Amino acid sequence: MDPSLSVTNLLAQWRAGDQDSLRNVFPLVYSELKRLARSRLRNERPNHTLQSTALVHEAYLRLLKSDPERFENRDHFLAVASLLMRQILVDYARQRNAAKRDGGCMLTLDGLNVAAKSQEVDIVVLDDALQKLARLDPQQGRVVELRYFGGLSIEETARALAVSPATVKREWASARIWLHRAMIANAVYEA
Repeated sequence: MDPSLSVTNLLAQWRAGDQDSLRNVFPLVYSELKRLARSRLRNERPNHTLQSTALVHEAYLRLLKSDPERFENRDHFLAVASLLMRQILVDYARQRNAAKRDGGCMLTLDGLNVAAKSQEVDIVVLDDALQKLARLDPQQGRVVELRYFGGLSIEETARALAVSPATVKREWASARIWLHRAMIANAVYEA
């Protein structure tokens, strides 16, 4: 059986009330979750206290508390898990910034960068900018979350949002420009 169909079937069983189904999904997507966690952590400061395994497990604990109706299929499940990882990292950055008011967690915006190749951005500032974008244009916010933080391809993002790949490409390009401008404005404002 196709693994993505197995995951989708287990998610359907979870929506129907079978609480053990989510526990059965986890081993089927664990390697993909680890890949997503490594990808998220690659953009963090080198001495980050969270390791990929801990990030995956913390995301899993949050998934256990989620509403089963949120998950439509394997791609959607992985996207939500990746977004939870992002939230966990932002929470850690906020806690670290509160304890140490002179900086914080830094990450590179390789997927979002418009002008400079190695521009570094405070993850809290990025999260704030993304929240503003999501309020202005919810679909662009979701595209950024799924593409950049979720690690989904154009096609996977299109399936998760039930839109065409051309729409995802257009929204992705526009959102990257908007975020770049917002990050520059924040840097000028902060200086």
